[in-house]
Amino acid sequence: MLLTGWTKEIFRPECNPSFESVHCRAHLSEDVGEALPYLNAVLGGTQYFAEPPQVMFHHHGRIIKVGASEIAINALTDEAEADKVLTWLQNEINEAWENRGSITPCYKGREQPKLIEILKLLPKTNCKKCGQPTCMVFAAQVREGGRGIEACPELTPPNRTALEQYLSRFDLEA
Repeated sequence: MLLTGWTKEIFRPECNPSFESVHCRAHLSEDVGEALPYLNAVLGGTQYFAEPPQVMFHHHGRIIKVGASEIAINALTDEAEADKVLTWLQNEINEAWENRGSITPCYKGREQPKLIEILKLLPKTNCKKCGQPTCMVFAAQVREGGRGIEACPELTPPNRTALEQYLSRFDLEA
């Protein structure tokens, strides 16, 4: 077992302390830097950095950064959710490290759809029927895997088909 534990701090974002969600920063008890290329290969990070070693993930609407000695997670409902995500990551890190002999390490992030390509196919009416203030915000959520295109009721059938085909090239989390 590579990672045995962490100490965490839970806080509200300084930029807007009235946010209902909380952030978590966990200081790891062991350096997991050598495991990060294997974790990236297994989980498909959106970004990978060699120096200092860290990988970024988008997971269920959250941004997660795993570094050699620290994990940062945003958009959590509470401390219990932070514990759940940290335990999941600890298991993923340890499993990736234990299976590293059969995993090809990955030193780059996965390809993501381009925001402008998604926006080109949306109606660009800012009708708010999807629940978002603009088509740009909706496109950003689609790009991150947080929303499906079915949430846009104004999308024409030809553009829906074209957008489905474009997005099918990417591994998006819904």
